[in-house]
Amino acid sequence: MLARIFGSWGLILILASPGWAAEVDEPVLPLDPRNSCPQCRNDSVEVAQLHKNADRLYAQFKPKEAANELLKILRVDDQNFEALIKLSRAYIDLGDMIPDSGSDWKERRLKDYRTAEDYARRAIKANPNSTWGYFYLGASLGVTAVVSPVARQVELAEEIRVALEKSLALDPNNGFAYHAYGVWHRKVSEIGKMSRVFASVLYGRSLPQGSLEKSVEYLKKAIAINPTVIVSRLELANTYIAMEDYQAARTMLASIRNLPVQFSDDAKHKERAQELLEEVASR
Repeated sequence: MLARIFGSWGLILILASPGWAAEVDEPVLPLDPRNSCPQCRNDSVEVAQLHKNADRLYAQFKPKEAANELLKILRVDDQNFEALIKLSRAYIDLGDMIPDSGSDWKERRLKDYRTAEDYARRAIKANPNSTWGYFYLGASLGVTAVVSPVARQVELAEEIRVALEKSLALDPNNGFAYHAYGVWHRKVSEIGKMSRVFASVLYGRSLPQGSLEKSVEYLKKAIAINPTVIVSRLELANTYIAMEDYQAARTMLASIRNLPVQFSDDAKHKERAQELLEEVASR
């Protein structure tokens, strides 16, 4: 009973939804690492080449090979922020790529997600003033929550919120953090009163409050900053559907049709948008 109540809320963010792997001709991080990572300006020629190799491999959807290049950088400079943050991203992708079959798939995913979390925390220590350390901390904790027991989900809920708010405080123009926080608000708002009571009694802590109105606000900000990111529009449509504002949902879903494919999951997101549009066509 409790597993059914809690298991579907998936606290998260759907942080891996944009498939954070970009196409070959797209930037591999939604930032200019040289501007956000002052110590990276002192990279040797060798380290700079390793970064280029990692970027190329990641853009080819080869996160494992990219991670191997980044690990070579850490052997030279274990405080290299750019390498740490890209390793966090790569291990989230590696976990996402593990199929949900076999008896140990959750354990295998959790291992990669915990590695991603570790690199994000190391990145924060290396550069506590960058939005991206906190963003990928929230991302790694979010995907961890999805495949964790209920008690762990409850434990992580507040920490995810804090990480995303810190990310946005450091950079109010981080559209990906707005996206994640917007989805977080919808997911948390969908947790019923009885479920909250159970969480408080069984796990000794209160769940944070979410708001559909805040979900709309943050997802709109994400779209304003990154207007061609398909998944942000899809998630905003999902929030409108949750609010039973079907006209707004139809408008948002229709706007996805002609957007360019930029990320690894965009084709799937376009298909889902079309399916939803058909489902709400007469509502």
